Amino acid sequence: MSHSVRRHLRVEVEAYDEIIRRFIPGYDTALDVAARAVAAVRPGLVLDLGAGTGALAEAMLGHNAVGTVELVDVDPEMLDQARVRLERFGSRARFREASFLEPLPRCDAVAASLALHHIPEMEAKGARYRGIHASLRPGGVFVNADAVMPSDPEGREAGYAFWAAHMVSRGIAEERAWQHFAEWAEEDTYQPIEHELAAMAAAGFTAGIAWHEGPMAVLVGHRE
Repeated sequence: MSHSVRRHLRVEVEAYDEIIRRFIPGYDTALDVAARAVAAVRPGLVLDLGAGTGALAEAMLGHNAVGTVELVDVDPEMLDQARVRLERFGSRARFREASFLEPLPRCDAVAASLALHHIPEMEAKGARYRGIHASLRPGGVFVNADAVMPSDPEGREAGYAFWAAHMVSRGIAEERAWQHFAEWAEEDTYQPIEHELAAMAAAGFTAGIAWHEGPMAVLVGHRE
């Protein structure tokens, strides 16, 4: 899987952390909830899939209960930004330029933020969830902070309207907000939350919703 944030979001990598808060409602809350869910299992090793500039990794490493976070991303520019951001954490932060679809090493937690929506089909996403489950040690956790959308047209329209209203509140013209959705649809697929939970359960997780507001959610799966 090849992915460039510069091309996909049409922003410079250096500006990503500012613009993502204009794009995504509840962004900081989602990171906080996800990091807390990871820290709750006191993991020695966490894999951060599609780690980007390291915002989620930073939130997780801010918890003393978290040992090492390995950031996995195919975009070298994003990883370079993450290295700078996480320099103060020393060897607790590791970096790997790779696809999040590749086989995963044994670990205690797997986390992702705004990354797994790049898997277009639910069947393929379910396969990735099974791979994540297999990589986790007993007692491990999988945390996914991402966009979700209802399957019915009325619900989807309401979800996108909520999302567009957030962008308008952050200074983005409403027409441009809807243009962004059309542009992002070239690479992004937002599944219904019930489909996500069902796929996690089918992979072997005890799955639930840690946080959900508008089109954004944090889903948590525990491995027994």
